[in-house]
Amino acid sequence: MEILFWVGAGALLGWMSYAFLGFNEARGLAVSIAIGVGGALVGAKGLAPMFITTAASLDGLSVPFLMFAVGTAVACLVLGNLLHRRWDI
Repeated sequence: MEILFWVGAGALLGWMSYAFLGFNEARGLAVSIAIGVGGALVGAKGLAPMFITTAASLDGLSVPFLMFAVGTAVACLVLGNLLHRRWDI
């Protein structure tokens, strides 16, 4: 269940970055959503458990995990947009 939550959060961020901020317009909406989903999963499943030590917060659906997921997804979206503008990757 929690993976679906992180995928949904990343997809929403990817869509919002495409629709409102104009990120990855040349590559398309699907790429923005994929970058957002990948970033959210890396943040929630990879980074958050390394930094959150409270046993009660390790269930996976908590505000600190959401903050890591959102922060990592935003960072990946910004980095993807920068790479595309600078080097056309």
